[in-house]
Amino acid sequence: MVIEWLKFKVVAELREQFVQQDNEIWTAALATYPGFLGKEVWISPDDLTQIVTVVRWESAEQWHSIPPEELAQVEARFASAMGDTYELTESAAFQQRKFME
Repeated sequence: MVIEWLKFKVVAELREQFVQQDNEIWTAALATYPGFLGKEVWISPDDLTQIVTVVRWESAEQWHSIPPEELAQVEARFASAMGDTYELTESAAFQQRKFME
């Protein structure tokens, strides 16, 4: 399993709108692709401007097989819904590590 980790800075008053739109636009779109295992949205109780999304994929190959132009279309829909109220500040990829018993 591969984890796509994204950290956003959002306008504090629009945090819940961001979470809702992210679910309706991004999560719904990603769920249509093979290898999508699920997504979590983490909010900070101490920093109302911080949101982290964690997307689980079966493999890096499946994650990266999504055509860039399709991702751009989804981002355009999300940006239209949210306006200039958020910024992607960090992104990373992780692999799940399992130990032999």
